[in-house]
Amino acid sequence: MLGIDDPQIWIAYVLCFVSAIGCIIYGALKWNDGSDDGEVE
Repeated sequence: MLGIDDPQIWIAYVLCFVSAIGCIIYGALKWNDGSDDGEVE
């Protein structure tokens, strides 16, 4: 399939995409959460 025969390569690709989607969802949920922990006064 698509010239990639090794299942370990497929697992790596799938985990990369799942990780990227998870980061996007986490960022969208925490975008404006109202915490001011990182501000410098």
